[in-house]
Amino acid sequence: MRTYPADSPQAVARVLALVLLADGNVSKAELDVIDRVGGFEQVGLERDVMETVLQNFCEDLQQAQDPHWSNACQIDPRTVDDLLAEIEDPLLRVSLLRLCIAVAAADNHVADGELSVLVSAA
Repeated sequence: MRTYPADSPQAVARVLALVLLADGNVSKAELDVIDRVGGFEQVGLERDVMETVLQNFCEDLQQAQDPHWSNACQIDPRTVDDLLAEIEDPLLRVSLLRLCIAVAAADNHVADGELSVLVSAA
């Protein structure tokens, strides 16, 4: 799994990617909500960085020795904690958590995988 500098746009994008993939499906509604709530600006992220990191994250998960795929993308809790730990700034953490909640709720259903990530982030 790639590592990114703490609080970098890439680290932020990967946490968003984690939520986007947590239910096993990246929906247009989830991506659209980031734009609609001004999420990219809130967390200092450009859309093209988000797209690149999302693609890289999917590649990293596919290359993992034990990716735990089933009906949804299940990432082990230690990896989730490691990814969340790359966000150190308290204000950035709060902004990112709010954005993650909006993304998870965008399709009017918070899946178990999304809830697990949100609980870990909180």
